[in-house]
Amino acid sequence: MKKKTLIIVLMITVCITIYLVSRRNNNSLMTRISYPVNLVLKIENPEEAYPFDNNKDTVIRHTGYDLKYNEEYEQAAWVIYILTRKEVLSGNAERTENFRPDTSVVTGSAALKDYAGSGYDRGHLAPAADMKWSLSAMSESFLLSNISPQVPGFNRGVWSRLESKVRDWAVENDSVLVITGPVLKGITKFIGENRVGVPQYYFKVIADISAPDYKAIAFILENRSSRADLFSFAVTVDSLENLTGYNFFSSLPDQDVIEKMESMLVTSDWK
Repeated sequence: MKKKTLIIVLMITVCITIYLVSRRNNNSLMTRISYPVNLVLKIENPEEAYPFDNNKDTVIRHTGYDLKYNEEYEQAAWVIYILTRKEVLSGNAERTENFRPDTSVVTGSAALKDYAGSGYDRGHLAPAADMKWSLSAMSESFLLSNISPQVPGFNRGVWSRLESKVRDWAVENDSVLVITGPVLKGITKFIGENRVGVPQYYFKVIADISAPDYKAIAFILENRSSRADLFSFAVTVDSLENLTGYNFFSSLPDQDVIEKMESMLVTSDWK
């Protein structure tokens, strides 16, 4: 009798557990697909998602990423690329370390001497580790148009952690769109003869562009060392737009849906 009672109790416990897990999963699913994001983030080419602003800076296309160059601060205003699971897992190109000016910038990019003795790292915007799938892409990641002055503890610490997390998300989600840049507003410090601006903040926007769980998240990080959890820097895309003046995903259809997505921050979808 006692054995039979125990079995019944165990069965009830299992049923309750299954119900709660199912309810939690359903709630999570509702959070993700309460609007038709599958009609929104189907992006096949980075050009479809260029951030919009009112300036006339030059857009340059390289093998692994596109960038918009800002002549005033001698660095990219933003870089954009799609990173796939295959590129992360199969890439084996080694770092070239060939930092050099970008001859595609007709006005002239920053030079190596601008960083010499400055105390700042030559920090990548489009990371070299994201470009291992192509020797050309790897080499072009060291163009100085893709480089920005970063505090060493930032570049080698929290920034590197976020870059690594993006690669994890590319593997988990099959493909992600990545938009990265310095926050150019409020720059007051410059290095080198070409006066390369030293940003106080950097940003990343990551969008999962593979079905079925389309989603987006943004990060704003101060250019300093930090051991804080990465998600403490997560913000809505709306917040980042207010800070930078860029309009993300503005060329995509269903802008009413885009606006709703940009106002949401569901970090659990990324953990």
